[in-house]
Amino acid sequence: MKGFPTEQDHPPDTYVLRLYITGATPNSIRAVANLKQLCEEHLKDRYTLEIVDVYQQADIAESDNLVALPLLVRKFPLPERRLIGDLSDTKKVLNGLGLTR
Repeated sequence: MKGFPTEQDHPPDTYVLRLYITGATPNSIRAVANLKQLCEEHLKDRYTLEIVDVYQQADIAESDNLVALPLLVRKFPLPERRLIGDLSDTKKVLNGLGLTR
């Protein structure tokens, strides 16, 4: 598992996202589906998404100090933001990602 990219690794208007999930639980499945739909509707061709299953990559959960899952981390654009839950509240997710005006 590589770390997050740096600002020089992606275009300035690209969102870099990492979603931490816990296997194929209902919350994890909903979070993945909700996030993919949201990204395709609001960030088409302007995002990268990495999905990390902490059951398969427990070392990442420990090193990244995760306390609740599913957890979405927006690494870029700065500042970093974190959202917890199944990401079903579209308005809250858009606000958390900084996509509302």
